[in-house]
Amino acid sequence: MHEVLNALHRHAAATPDKIALSDGAETLDYATLARRVWGAAAQLRALPSPDGAGDPVIGLAGGNRVDWVVGQLAAWQAGLTAVPLPPFFSPDQTRHILRDAGVTHVLTAADAAGFPGVVTLRLAPILASAPPPPKAGAEIAQIIYTSGSTGTPKGVCLGDDQLAWTAGALANAVNAGPDDHYLSAVPLALLLETLCAIAVPLLAGGRVTLAPSLTDGFGTGDRPPLAATVAATRPTCLVLVPHLLALWVEELTRTAGATPDSLRVVAVGGAAVPPALARRAWNLGIPVYEGYGLSECCSVVSLNRPGARRAETAGPPLPGLAVSINGGEIIVAGPPVMRGYLHAKPHRAKGPGVWRTGDHGSLNADGYLTVHGRLDTIIVTPWGRNVSPEWIESLVLGDPRVGLCLLTGGPDMELALLLAPSTAGRPWFDTATPAQVEALINECCATVPAYARPRRHAVVPLADLFHRGLLTGNGRIRRREAAAAYRFVLAPTHSTAQALP
Repeated sequence: MHEVLNALHRHAAATPDKIALSDGAETLDYATLARRVWGAAAQLRALPSPDGAGDPVIGLAGGNRVDWVVGQLAAWQAGLTAVPLPPFFSPDQTRHILRDAGVTHVLTAADAAGFPGVVTLRLAPILASAPPPPKAGAEIAQIIYTSGSTGTPKGVCLGDDQLAWTAGALANAVNAGPDDHYLSAVPLALLLETLCAIAVPLLAGGRVTLAPSLTDGFGTGDRPPLAATVAATRPTCLVLVPHLLALWVEELTRTAGATPDSLRVVAVGGAAVPPALARRAWNLGIPVYEGYGLSECCSVVSLNRPGARRAETAGPPLPGLAVSINGGEIIVAGPPVMRGYLHAKPHRAKGPGVWRTGDHGSLNADGYLTVHGRLDTIIVTPWGRNVSPEWIESLVLGDPRVGLCLLTGGPDMELALLLAPSTAGRPWFDTATPAQVEALINECCATVPAYARPRRHAVVPLADLFHRGLLTGNGRIRRREAAAAYRFVLAPTHSTAQALP
């Protein structure tokens, strides 16, 4: 990420007293941030090599705090491979990452009990007077582990070229500038947030506010104080997952709250954004711009942007990316395609790569991408019709009473819908009869052909999904695991509509 580090150096010289970063407990101007990064990089370079061979591999743990950002930038400055440890992963998943990536040292932005087999460090806040001599970056600058749909995450290897290209493309797409104030509302361990909360603002010379109150409970079902934090900080930009956007919309609707006029871009990704939710957000003054991406393509493939938004699409591809559709599958070609999965044969040599995403999509005449869902999740009904579950789920999630839902079915099972009430919808579901819930579903699916409408349903508490480990870090339902866990209430041998306590 040499371009990002060079930008930090320039801003530290040109605007040394400008606030660059704050987390509520600590605020750094550009000069101090640069000196902290340079000092931390020198400390990382002094770490002993594992077994006397090779460079250390640096894990990053903790919440969204100044120390995390300093550690991430210092790893890039020192030319070392960084491995974010998502706080919403289970202990078993974290242990797998540490072993799989060969992590030797973990930098923590918060007190930690330690990690087995590695050294846990808190970098001393050394203020170096000058940047250390440049060191050639590691072949792999970042290893990102995605939660996916199984319990064993897979490491995605990204080099400096993929990261830098995507950061620059994003900065251009959203017209990032020195007056921007970015609010970090999702964990920095997510690649998109690393790019949007660290790389893009530093390229533009903007300001970042980290909000641990929003991110410390991410993925647990907790309700973060998003509306109050946005009102207090008055950001221009932030990134959300659809679940957080729904919570924000619900809170503003319930309290008749307002959004600050400072907002210009609220990018939403990580899952499909229900069109009805996007419309409600815009009506409340939230400038929602839907996007699409995946870790294997450095997190962002396409994005709606100011002056170029088409509702119910994921926007046009980033300039320089070639996106095509082959047999209904989205194919991505260009600089940000990953180098490969860790321990697997490299997917690509240096230069642009090609990735078959496994996602089902289409492009309109103007080049705007619509994502219909995963090809491998398409349900074949007992009547031989193909149904993309994301299509139906997006329609049902458009009702503010529904927090999460999952469509399941198969050749031996009619389509069935699992619903988890939203906070706003919980009182309604507490008293609703099965017939009333069925009416809600039918209303949401009024435009859907008969073969694609759910025939059965079950209502479960969001807490039940969380405690069973059926939610990903992005707040999505783990599809296969949830379908198996609740099959006993969705299977044809049971009544038409059921609810779990």
